Amino acid sequence: MNVNVAPAGASPWYTHRWPWLLMLGPAVVAVAGFATSYVAFTSQDALVVGDYYKQGKAINQDLRRDRAAAALGLSIGLRYDAAQGLLHGHVASAKPLADATLSIRLQHATQPARDMVLMARPDAQGDFSVALPMLERSRWQVLVEGMQRDWRLEGAWQWPSEREVAIRADAGKP
Repeated sequence: MNVNVAPAGASPWYTHRWPWLLMLGPAVVAVAGFATSYVAFTSQDALVVGDYYKQGKAINQDLRRDRAAAALGLSIGLRYDAAQGLLHGHVASAKPLADATLSIRLQHATQPARDMVLMARPDAQGDFSVALPMLERSRWQVLVEGMQRDWRLEGAWQWPSEREVAIRADAGKP
């Protein structure tokens, strides 16, 4: 007696649509898994910092620089003129600054390759202008510090929705 005999008129399994429909789900998941693996291994994650421990230890130094800026009563206002390609600014201080040269760092929120460092020397009234190529529409972290890096002002700027940014030292920071 032959047990594996198919009934008369029955077609093979691969001619029916249900086996293919049931296999479609796992096949899609396998393709998506390979695509995700490819993206994960070929693209760089720019948000992860390699020397996180060293940067964590440097936080205390940064807090000291924030307190030093608050003690000087520092504040800065920045405005970008896209037509002229200039970044205009005004720095105010309750006490005279030892070195008036400023380092202005514009850090892109997600792409470190777009970060810029500008050097500015304010006049006697605290006004300055610096040439700046076209500023990309984005959220920028602004870091202004003295040449000796003994103080700093830090803030965020969403350009162009915010035409100007004003950053002042906050004495209440920890």
